[in-house]
Amino acid sequence: MAATEDLTYALNEQQLEFRELVRQIAQERVAPRAAEIDEKAEYPHDLRTLLAEQDILGLPFDEEYGGTGTGTLTLNIAVEELAKACASTALILMVQELGALPIKLFGTEEQKRRWLPRLASGEWTPAFALSEAEAGSDPGGMRTRAVRDGDDWVINGEKNWITNIGIADLYVVFAVTDPDAGHSRGISAFVVEADRPGFSIGKLEHKMGIRGSPTGQPVFQDVRVPQENLIGELHQGFKVAMATLDRSRLGVAAQAVGIAQGAIDYAAAYARERRQFGRPINSFQAIQFKLADMETRTAAARELLYKACAKADRRESDMGKYSAMAKLFASDTAMSVTVEAVQVLGGYGFVKEYPVERMMRDAKITQIYEGTNEIQRLVIARTLR
Repeated sequence: MAATEDLTYALNEQQLEFRELVRQIAQERVAPRAAEIDEKAEYPHDLRTLLAEQDILGLPFDEEYGGTGTGTLTLNIAVEELAKACASTALILMVQELGALPIKLFGTEEQKRRWLPRLASGEWTPAFALSEAEAGSDPGGMRTRAVRDGDDWVINGEKNWITNIGIADLYVVFAVTDPDAGHSRGISAFVVEADRPGFSIGKLEHKMGIRGSPTGQPVFQDVRVPQENLIGELHQGFKVAMATLDRSRLGVAAQAVGIAQGAIDYAAAYARERRQFGRPINSFQAIQFKLADMETRTAAARELLYKACAKADRRESDMGKYSAMAKLFASDTAMSVTVEAVQVLGGYGFVKEYPVERMMRDAKITQIYEGTNEIQRLVIARTLR
C-alpha cells in the first residue's frame, strides 16, 4: 500500500514551548484575577495590556502587518490555555481575531495597512457588529441601513449582543445597502471607528457568564463613513460575515475546551483531597467514572479542534464543516463537563468560593455565540446532502 500524507496536525517544538509560556502566564497572572473579574464584571485592562506586551494579541495577524504569523492552530492553543484560567480573558484574544477577520479576508491592501498593524500591536481592539434584536441567527432580518450620500455612507440602526462594546476602537458593522435584494442579500460591511459622530452605546447586558467582557448595544445615528471604509464588495456583506464565522468559531471551540479542561483539573484535584467515609472521594467508582468521562470527552474535543485548525491553516475546502463540528462538540462538552464538575464538588460546587460554578456559567455561552449549536448542526447537515 502506498504511503499516504498525514493531513491531521502535529504540534512542533515551537508550538509546545509557546503553549508552556501561555500556560505559565495564565496560571500566574490570569488565574488569580479570574474570580474578581467575574464578581465585579469589570473588563481586565491590565490583562489586556499583559497580552499585548507578550505579543499574544499579535497571534491572529501575519508578520507583514506586525503579527506573529504563526497561524490558526497556535492562536487557539493560546485561547485554550487562557480559558482554563479565565474565559473572559480568553475572549479578549478571540475578539481580536473576530473583529479583524473581515479586514484580513476581504480588505484591500490599503485597508490592511491602515488598521491591522494597530490591532496586531494591541494599540487598538476591534468589535464585530452583526447581530440585532430581530436578527440573531438570521441576518436576513437585519434592520440597520447604510445609504450612499456622495462619497460617504450614512449608517442608521442598532446592533445587539456585541462583545467589546465601549472598549473597541473600531467596529465592523453590517448594514443593508440594497433593501430590495432579498433575504440575506444586499448587506455590506463597513469599518466604523468608535470616535465617529453619531456613534453611541445603548444598554449593556447583565450576563450569566463571561462577565468580564462587556456586551451591549452599539447605536448608529446618521454615522457617516467614507467609501474607503467599505470592506469587500458592495452588497456582499453576508459572504464576509459567513467566511469570518467559519474561522472565528474555532476560537469558541478552543475557549470551550479550555473551560472544560480547567474544570476537570480543579475537580480532579478536589477529589484527591476531599474525604468521605474515611477515604478520598476519588477512590469511589462513581467519581472515577465521572472524571474519566469528562477527560475523554474533552480530549476528543481537543483533537477535533486541532484538526479543524490545521484545516484552516491549510485552507482546505471542508474547513467550514470541521469548524462547525469542533464548535458544536467542544461547547456541548464544556457544558456537560462543567455540570459534572459542580456535581463532583457537591455543595461546594454550588458556591462562588470555588471556581467551577463560574466555569459552568461561562460554558453556556459557547453553545450560543458565533452561531448557536442548532445553526452548527444545520451547517454540518448541509454538507451531507
